[in-house]
Amino acid sequence: MEMGELLARRLSRIEASDVREILKLTEGRQVISLAGGLPDPRVFPREELAEITREIIEEKGEAALQYSPTRGVTAFLEVLRGFLSQRGVRVSGDDGLLVATGSQEALFLAGLALVNPGDIVVVEKPTYLAAVNVFRFFQARLVPVRLDEEGMDTVELERVLREAEERGERVKMVYTVPTAQNPSGVSMSMERRRHLMELASAYDLLVIEDDPYSYFMFEETDFTFLKTLDTEGRVLYLGTSSKILTPGLRLGWAVGPEPIIAAMETAKQTVDLHSSTLSQFIAMEAMKRGIVDRTARRAREIYREKRDAMLEEMEAHFPRGIRWTRPVGGFFSFVYLPEGMDAKEMLPEAVEKYQVAYVPGYSFYVDGTGRNTMRLSFSFPPVDVLREGVRRLARFLQDKMK
Repeated sequence: MEMGELLARRLSRIEASDVREILKLTEGRQVISLAGGLPDPRVFPREELAEITREIIEEKGEAALQYSPTRGVTAFLEVLRGFLSQRGVRVSGDDGLLVATGSQEALFLAGLALVNPGDIVVVEKPTYLAAVNVFRFFQARLVPVRLDEEGMDTVELERVLREAEERGERVKMVYTVPTAQNPSGVSMSMERRRHLMELASAYDLLVIEDDPYSYFMFEETDFTFLKTLDTEGRVLYLGTSSKILTPGLRLGWAVGPEPIIAAMETAKQTVDLHSSTLSQFIAMEAMKRGIVDRTARRAREIYREKRDAMLEEMEAHFPRGIRWTRPVGGFFSFVYLPEGMDAKEMLPEAVEKYQVAYVPGYSFYVDGTGRNTMRLSFSFPPVDVLREGVRRLARFLQDKMK
């Protein structure tokens, strides 16, 4: 039997993650990876988490080790509501909350609950590649809107919405990572945030605000969460504990209009019933004891130092004709090579001859462009290794541009 004939056709709509493929390419090699956006292990509060886990298992016993409600452990949802409110995320009385197995599952559940084949979803150009796969899985029509140093260009967004309306089409939602964006590291200006919410009201849109990186802002940046600006119940806010505690807990959350959260809850019952009960109790205690806040503050300083180190090496060694973003937060900088260069075709040579890896940027573009771009992550390598990695990449680029 031909195994390929057994596979569901829907899988053909999903591209393999370049980050995961790079892990295969670099396995067993002495390669400095500037690819995956892994947290620095130094920020994990190991001893405190070990103590919390032991206490929970001893004191909570069966409750922490048993099945729990699909939406989440009730006590954790209450603590989470307060945690988000303290951070400036407005959670109204009409909002529902749902715990997910990482924010990636929350995004998948949103697609499962909201996206019909052919629905138009606007995304940034470039945008988070795993979100692209989710929307393509559900056969959405993805429309890109360009990104610059102030985030999504909402003037172009308005044009896209107006032209769709003139064609008799309706844009269903906008997906955005407005704060410390992945892959660029830029943040949407307040003027554009307000304009986006005005457009959402005028064109009856839903906005999905994906927020993994706002805990790590390296510069004074004036921003308000879209969820907080929302006065009409149009924003679905997604968050995660992966960057502020540890990705191993696999916890994320969604906050938004109750009918949407209820639909996501129903969807989740078919996916994994509920997220880890034990992980929820651990995260709850970490929030209550201030461990999450302390971890995020420490991580911000570590990532700021690494961001600065990467930018210094890029300024000193990258050849002329290359430009890059100066991230105000998050884990990434996005690099633009001269037109005609293809970062994907170049990658095997960079790994083989120069022992350095990056993520080709084309995966972050839904319109097939971006072949001359790459994403660099500064979050994981130690500073000295990070500097050496950027210098290796610079030598590679200098040789390719001769």
